[in-house]
Amino acid sequence: MRVIFLEDVPNVASAGETKEVADGYGRNFLIPKKLALLADSPDATLIAAQRQAIEKKTDEELTGLAQQLEGKEITIKAKAGAKDRLYGSITSADIAAELENATGLAIDKRKIELAEPIHQLGSYEVAIRLGKDIVPQIKVTITAEEEEKKVAKKVAKKAEKKAEKKVAKKTAKKTVKKTVKKTVKKKKE
Repeated sequence: MRVIFLEDVPNVASAGETKEVADGYGRNFLIPKKLALLADSPDATLIAAQRQAIEKKTDEELTGLAQQLEGKEITIKAKAGAKDRLYGSITSADIAAELENATGLAIDKRKIELAEPIHQLGSYEVAIRLGKDIVPQIKVTITAEEEEKKVAKKVAKKAEKKAEKKVAKKTAKKTVKKTVKKTVKKKKE
């Protein structure tokens, strides 16, 4: 029995697909639950036309999204060590999150094509597969988190100065107390 699926059926077919199924499965399960229609019924041609219209609309939307993404540049800051090697790596999930922050366009991390995670600082061309033939390229630049290092050094220096001042105050108080005690002892004598 040949049927056109109206809804996704797990492990069988997705909505809009035409597929050959067992007669009993189609007659007793799929058709009564309105999950599928007979492929040779008059409704089948209507559904096929609707499916083509939906596919065309989806392709137009994806093409528009690809034009927005094409040539975009995003910058990701990451901690780096010696020889511009990153602590950790930049994955497609990181790129998707930064792309959403930068452009406001939510892209699924599975659509971003990375052969392997990025482990080095630098610029990379990354492809995003939106559809079969729709693959815009974006430029991802990985930079080191230098500003945070400078801020951390400033905070450390301030803390060090405060500690030195406290130590200086304590030693000054001790010397004042000692001199006061000595002068008091001298006056008593």
